[in-house]
Amino acid sequence: MALLVLENVTKRFGGLIAVNNVSIEIKEGEFVGIVGPNGSGKTTLFNLISGVFFPEEGKIVFDGKDITRVPSYKRAPMGIGRTFQIPRPFPSATVRENVAVGAMFGAMGGQLDVKSALKIADEIIEKVGLSAHKNKIAGTLTPVEKKLLEIGRALAMKPKLLLMDEAMAGMHPKEIDNMVNTIKNIAINEKIAVVSMVEHIMRAVVGMAQRVIVLHQGSKIVDAPTEAALKDPHVVEVYLGHQKEEN
Repeated sequence: MALLVLENVTKRFGGLIAVNNVSIEIKEGEFVGIVGPNGSGKTTLFNLISGVFFPEEGKIVFDGKDITRVPSYKRAPMGIGRTFQIPRPFPSATVRENVAVGAMFGAMGGQLDVKSALKIADEIIEKVGLSAHKNKIAGTLTPVEKKLLEIGRALAMKPKLLLMDEAMAGMHPKEIDNMVNTIKNIAINEKIAVVSMVEHIMRAVVGMAQRVIVLHQGSKIVDAPTEAALKDPHVVEVYLGHQKEEN
C-alpha cells in the first residue's frame, strides 16, 4: 500500500487552476523529485499535501487515512514533515531549542518531555552539521545555516513523509552533495519517504530522486524514473522552450 495517494486532485484560485486533476502515489521510503518551472503548481501541491489548502476536487490519503479535509496542525503528528523555501525559525530561540520544538510537535509529540526533545535535537543537529552552532540564536545564522536548521527541525519531527521545498537553494555544490548524503542516510535508516521540490538544482534531483514527477501549468506531464524523466522531450520543452533535436 502506498504511503501517500493523491487521486484526481484539483485546486483553483478564482478562475486559475493551480493544480489540475493530479494523481500521485508515494511509497514508504521512496525518494521523489517534483520539478517544473515557476507557476507550474509545485508549491500549491505541497500546500495541499500539508493541509494549508484543501482541494476542490479529488482525495488525499496518507498512511491509509483520508486526510483531504484534515487541517495542517493535525497532519504533523500523523507523520507529515515539511521545510519551507524561506526558513521560518523562531529567531530569538537557539538552534537547539528550534529543533526541539520540531520534535515536540511531530510524530512523537505526545510522548516527549522537554529533556527527551532536546536529546533528539542534539542528535539531529549533529547529523545536519550544526553542532558548532547549536547554542546560537537562530536569528543570527547565515542563510545556509538557516536552511540546515529548517531541515533539522523537520527531521526531528520523525516524519514518515518529508516534503522539502527548495531546501538546498543557495547552497554550493559541495554543500548540496553533503546534504543529499545526510538526508538519504537518515531517510533510509528511518524509512522516511522524501519528496523534494526543486526548480533548477538538478544536482539535488539526480543525487537523491529515484523518480521524478514533472508539473507544467498545474498538470502532471511526466512521472518516471529520474534518468528517463530528465531526458523526456516534454521536460526538455518545458525547461528549454523547444524539443530535443535528433542526432
